Amino acid sequence: MHPLKITSTLADETRFLIYEYMLQQKKTYTVQDIADEFNIHPNVARLHLTKLSEIKVITADFVKSGKGGRPGRVYKANEQGIELSFPKREESHLIKWAIQLIDQLGASALETAKKISYEDGFQQINELLQSEKKVKHSIDFDEKTNILSKSAALIGYIPKIEQTDTGRKIIFTIYNCPFKNQLSANNETVCALHESYLKGQVDALFSQNEFTQFENMAHDCEFCQYSINVPDTAKL
Repeated sequence: MHPLKITSTLADETRFLIYEYMLQQKKTYTVQDIADEFNIHPNVARLHLTKLSEIKVITADFVKSGKGGRPGRVYKANEQGIELSFPKREESHLIKWAIQLIDQLGASALETAKKISYEDGFQQINELLQSEKKVKHSIDFDEKTNILSKSAALIGYIPKIEQTDTGRKIIFTIYNCPFKNQLSANNETVCALHESYLKGQVDALFSQNEFTQFENMAHDCEFCQYSINVPDTAKL
């Protein structure tokens, strides 16, 4: 696929928002689903979906409705995503080599790598706060969850962050792992590093929290899911 065709297709704002929306969950969407969500005519929604499927960022399949008649078409975000670079880069090999080195060096190397990934996540949030001229202790809970969402989007995936009825618990769901290609051979190491990175981001925003992972794609789950509990007594 020529890079120019990909970039020109995603240059349309509505089309990009549709793709971003579809990335949020591992589910299929009909033309009518997209039309309703974006308040556009079904024919316009169909055009956008067709353009996205042409560059292979989404898939299009036919399913039977169970009511007879012609099968309906459903669309789903492609889990592999796309990569654009000029010239072609091979960073994935560097990631593979680094992970294999950590595995071979053992537990001490993994702990060092986790510390590095944690500090990277922590620093990334601090830089984002500075760029927006915000101080952690002067912004409220909702602003902090918005910053966490924005940070996630900047590194290439779209998590869904929910606040429960208690108002102090965030369910952090990641449907499209940015390191999915590395999971088959080195899943435990990759997940440990990614979790440390996310923990660093959370700690940079919430001084007191309980951070727990309870769903994991590496263990045949459909998504990775984290629970972030912020005590009522914590200074927000």
